[in-house]
Amino acid sequence: MRPLAIINQKGGVGKTTTAVNLAAGLARDGLRVLLVDLDPQAHATMHLGIELAPGAASIYDVMCGHVAAAEALCRPAENLAVLPAHIDLVGCEVELADRSERELILRRALAPLDQRFDVLLVDCPPSLGMLTVNALAAVEELLIPLQPHFLALQGLGRLLETVTLVREVLKPGLRVAGIVFCMFEAGTRLAQEVHADVCQFLANASPQDAWYGARVFSTVIRRNVKLAECPSFGKTILDYAPHSHGAADYLALTREVRELLAQPPAAGERAEVGLSATVTPPAGEAAEGVPAASPASPSSAAPETPAT
Repeated sequence: MRPLAIINQKGGVGKTTTAVNLAAGLARDGLRVLLVDLDPQAHATMHLGIELAPGAASIYDVMCGHVAAAEALCRPAENLAVLPAHIDLVGCEVELADRSERELILRRALAPLDQRFDVLLVDCPPSLGMLTVNALAAVEELLIPLQPHFLALQGLGRLLETVTLVREVLKPGLRVAGIVFCMFEAGTRLAQEVHADVCQFLANASPQDAWYGARVFSTVIRRNVKLAECPSFGKTILDYAPHSHGAADYLALTREVRELLAQPPAAGERAEVGLSATVTPPAGEAAEGVPAASPASPSSAAPETPAT
């Protein structure tokens, strides 16, 4: 099972939307996908139309050791299984506070499912607490949804600091596999500047950085009202509006992630794909020129290279 986490501690950047629709796309391609909703808001669970009956097991029960992970699985679609979340998960960090090796609970709980699935996607909460640390310890690679705004770059820097710390303490092999831009408006100067800055930042990474070899996916997720509508119907964009821009974008992202999964998850080898990619606006949108220098550079938001 190839384990990846969809992570960004800043809310509203398209994290859950990406986790759900990417999981659905990979499942449609024939991969056996396990999606873990690790957010107490349970948005991924609701997005897939899963309604837990009173007393039904959730990821909270799995994390607290009440049930095995296999007993809490829901199957909303062919090839797709979900470990659903419940609001009770908000109290999980308090309950786990006194447990030894509490950072490894999720990894150990998912270990018996390793041979049953091809891909693990963890939808992380928009915070950097114990649940997120458990997710980081349970996976090998990270996909970071990013909105092309200055504050999102600041959040990216904080996230990379956390990833660096987890690498040092818990998971030396943890790495950022890629960054996908969401709610992208290609016709704006800001979006083009931020995209160019992030590409340049990754291109300048050192081998000891957790983001060395990470790619900026060529696919960008355009702002699309259908993506905002489909969670209220309990459907993915592929089922709700299969001919929309949102569905086209997530199908394209699925193809790129399939290419990523076809490669061994070896850190230390630079992935050139996407580092020099340019954003081509969809038909009907004109992209403004991108200046040589940008006022919002991720080099100011990201952590310095850790000493070796």
